Amino acid sequence: MTRPVDAIVYGILGRGCDFAGAMATAAVALTLAACSTLSGPASETEAAIHAPSQSNLTSLTEVIEKHPDDPQAYNMRGAVYGEAGRNDQALADFNKALSLDPNYVQAYANRALIYRKTNKLDLALADDNKALAIDAAYSPAYLGRGIVYREQGRSNQALNDFNKAIALKPDNAEAYYNRGLLYQSQNQHAFAIEDFTTAIGLNGRKADPFVARGLSYLATGDVKAACDDLDQAVQLDPTDLRAWTSRGLAYERLGAKDKAAGSYAKALNINNKYEPAQSGFARVGGRIGQVYPTF
Repeated sequence: MTRPVDAIVYGILGRGCDFAGAMATAAVALTLAACSTLSGPASETEAAIHAPSQSNLTSLTEVIEKHPDDPQAYNMRGAVYGEAGRNDQALADFNKALSLDPNYVQAYANRALIYRKTNKLDLALADDNKALAIDAAYSPAYLGRGIVYREQGRSNQALNDFNKAIALKPDNAEAYYNRGLLYQSQNQHAFAIEDFTTAIGLNGRKADPFVARGLSYLATGDVKAACDDLDQAVQLDPTDLRAWTSRGLAYERLGAKDKAAGSYAKALNINNKYEPAQSGFARVGGRIGQVYPTF
């Protein structure tokens, strides 16, 4: 079975192997360190969550105080808490919503997302299954369950669920992105690139699909395309550690050592203990205190 889609490529770079060895292995093990989603991932927010902004938290609390038996208000506030990383409060609100309405499909899917974020995959799977038992045409639950299956190494079931999610909602960028990650983990990079391209076409404002497509381009030897995608990724999210590190790898492969050093240095500015960036910076002859170009 394939390994879970999180954190394989940087495991390769972190073993101290030389660059040529890393590139040879990358075609087999390449993948993203993260999410599973396009929204910050890790973010992560999926189609199951359609939440108001954090600024609406106070007003949602006021609604709940006036209407304490309204499951929708609890579900909405739980989504805000979830996006803010306040998982315990999110779970409390989703639990309350489901106690008020045991057939609330969206609340099951939203609670499943929190369980996935906290690595309680069995509970996430149970909630996605419950949502689909209530509404067999609810695309976000297929997407969520597909992510769980992928992380459990159940690739065929994951693919079936991603296909179903896409069939039900063909404009779901998240589903294409996650199916692309599955193809990528199986070294089916042509299919992965096609799915990442579709995801980008549907939502080009997120760094994750550009990082993912860039890594698949790198695995297939299209280094220039990889550099272009990773340039875009770091502009969309200048705080993305894996995007800068992957960009460093791409420019290292291209032979542009100064740009590679600049990218690795950017990653180290985000986390100076991040070993893949440290080893990459050392490989290209980077020196602490020296200024390197990034673009």
